Amino acid sequence: MTHFLLFSGVVIIICLFMNRFTDKIPVPSLIFFLLLGMCFGVDGLLHIPFDDYSLSETICSTCLVFIMFYGGFGTNLKAARPVAVPAFLLSTLGVVLTAAFVGLFVHTVFRLEWVESFLIGSVISSTDAASVFNVLRSKKLALKNHTDSMLELESGSNDPVSYMLTILLVAVMVGRDISVPMTLLLQLSLGIAGGILIGWLAAYCLNNYSGLTSPGRTIFLFSTALIAYALPSVLGGNGYLSVYFCGIFLGNHYLPEKRAMVHFFDVLTEVSQMAIFFLLGLLVTPSHLPEVFLPALSITVFLTFLARPLSVSAVLLPFRVSKGQIGLVSFAGLRGVASIVFSIYVVLEGISLTYNLFNLVFVIVLLSLSFQGTLLPWVARKLNMIDPSTDVLKTFNDYQEDSDVAFVKVHITKNHPFADKHLKDLTLPGELLAVILLRKEKTLLPSGDTLLQEGDLLVLAAPEFTDRRNLTLHESVVSKNHRLNGKLLKDLPKDNHFLIIMIKRGDSTIIPKGDTRIQAEDVLVFART
Repeated sequence: MTHFLLFSGVVIIICLFMNRFTDKIPVPSLIFFLLLGMCFGVDGLLHIPFDDYSLSETICSTCLVFIMFYGGFGTNLKAARPVAVPAFLLSTLGVVLTAAFVGLFVHTVFRLEWVESFLIGSVISSTDAASVFNVLRSKKLALKNHTDSMLELESGSNDPVSYMLTILLVAVMVGRDISVPMTLLLQLSLGIAGGILIGWLAAYCLNNYSGLTSPGRTIFLFSTALIAYALPSVLGGNGYLSVYFCGIFLGNHYLPEKRAMVHFFDVLTEVSQMAIFFLLGLLVTPSHLPEVFLPALSITVFLTFLARPLSVSAVLLPFRVSKGQIGLVSFAGLRGVASIVFSIYVVLEGISLTYNLFNLVFVIVLLSLSFQGTLLPWVARKLNMIDPSTDVLKTFNDYQEDSDVAFVKVHITKNHPFADKHLKDLTLPGELLAVILLRKEKTLLPSGDTLLQEGDLLVLAAPEFTDRRNLTLHESVVSKNHRLNGKLLKDLPKDNHFLIIMIKRGDSTIIPKGDTRIQAEDVLVFART
């Protein structure tokens, strides 16, 4: 147990440092997590033997639940509404067409049985939400004509369709007695209805039950995601479809303290992505991959340049979209973790196939991420599909919250430069807006003619600074013998790499000025470069 925890901690830290490094290069960071797992694996540097498909399937499926939930939670229906219908068709009809085209290709070229051929097509028929989100966010690809919203909605909702096709074909191959229409009906109805119902109940509880603390609400949402997947699955529905619709419902409704929930799931999904790709890299045996490389390469080329474009064109042409949009949506069909997880499900069913399905799908995903994931920003520029006037982060619901606005309070004292002046006479930056004025227990809505008086509390709104990676805050406790104890800030040596931005003194917080004197027991909060 101790060795496992040590190993896990070291791997997570390595992934975090790699993530910081990979942001600066064009290759998607998820590839490096795969390669890191392979380096730790049986053919790698540490030669760790790991071939537990059952454990891997459990861990990856659990992580995929949170990725799917957060994909739905971050889907902004207002931004996605103009492209909701084509996105829905891409995630349903598009997946079926892609599976059919790939199945036909595999049967024709490799002479495999029809069911086996369509099984391969079904497993790799969906685009991967984690991969698409990773590229869009890390490369900040804001696309024209709501294309980023279309890709977001499609990639978040098409995995359940691929999963349904996979389990149906597996049932046929093992001779399981099932009714295909009834299975599809249960999968879809229980998946969609169950997700919406669970989401509604969760929103009702969060908005009407006051007994939950702030951490308690986040934990409640965490539990809701688990229930949204597991309950419909137990009843015969599609758990992935359910958890995705549950996320959409909750993400587009008011929830108290949603900002804390967003931060929690942001971290959780990032860790989940790292865990999945590292674990899959650890599970694979690289020395076995050359056996399936040529078939995987052939399927990847056909999928990228024929199957996906044909499917996308068939769906989008009736909507009279531009050729550039069709081209970009076609190229953005990245394969990813969901396909590998579905291949593990097939392996665990004990089905004998011509090719090792896990290895085959692993190579297809690696090729897709390497080629399409790396070139997607370039293709978007070549097709003139990048919209410089918008920010792709705004298509995600977690960035639509009022969390991107900060409120600043200004106490108007007798000698304050704002005292006895009208708001319209103040020289304020355009990004600042006076929103509330508190005067002798009264709340006023200020206008340009409002005269500021001594004793007023003026509340200003401004865009919040969000580039957290480039601002690291540090704390230092001032002891009695500390070199800064008793000194005024204006007397400190000037240092362009060090700035005290806040002082915690007891229960109060002080915004420092030149005549602020540092005292023992103060906690200095400072930024440095």
